Amino acid sequence: MSRTPLLGFLALPFLAGCNRNDADSAALDVGAAIKLTSSAFADGQPIPKQFARSGDNQSPPLAWTDAPKDAKSFALICDDPDAPMGTFTHWLIWNLPGDAHDLPAAQPTTPTQPNGARQGQNGFPGVGYAGPDPPSGTHHYRFKIYALDIMLDLPAGSTTKQDLEKAMKGHVLGHGLLTGAYQK
Repeated sequence: MSRTPLLGFLALPFLAGCNRNDADSAALDVGAAIKLTSSAFADGQPIPKQFARSGDNQSPPLAWTDAPKDAKSFALICDDPDAPMGTFTHWLIWNLPGDAHDLPAAQPTTPTQPNGARQGQNGFPGVGYAGPDPPSGTHHYRFKIYALDIMLDLPAGSTTKQDLEKAMKGHVLGHGLLTGAYQK
C-alpha cells in the first residue's frame, strides 16, 4: 500500500481545521455596509512595502464611513487567506471608540492603546500589527472592520482571532472590507 494516500487522508482533518475560521468569519458579515479605505492603497491594489514586515512593519492608515450611528465600538481583523497552512492572522484590534472614523498609520504594538483600544495575538506570534510577509507569490490581506453594539471584555495581549470572533457574534451592527495585495 502506498503511503501517499494514507498521509493525504490523515492530513484532511488538519487542513479542514485551518479554514474553519473563514466560515466563522462569514457569520459576522451582517448588518450595515461600512466603507473601509486606506490613503496608502486602493481596494485590491498592492500594499506599499513600508507596511510589510520586510519594510517598516507599520500598520497602514485606515478610515471608515457609513458606520451605524449607534455603534459602541469597532473591531478590526487583518488576515491572509492565501497562507499555506490556512488563514493567517496579522492584526486584531478592538474597543476602538464608537465615534472613531479612522485609525492612523503606525499604531503601537502594545496590548492597550492610548484611546482604550486593545490588541490581540497575531500569528507570528506577537501583539498588534504584523505586516505582510508571504513565503512566495502574491497574497491578499483582508482588513475587516466591525461596528459593535458593545465594548468587548477581552484581555489585551492574549486574545486570539477565534476569541474575538466568538465575542463579536450577535453584536455586529455593520461591517466593511478592504483588501490589499503583497508580493515579496
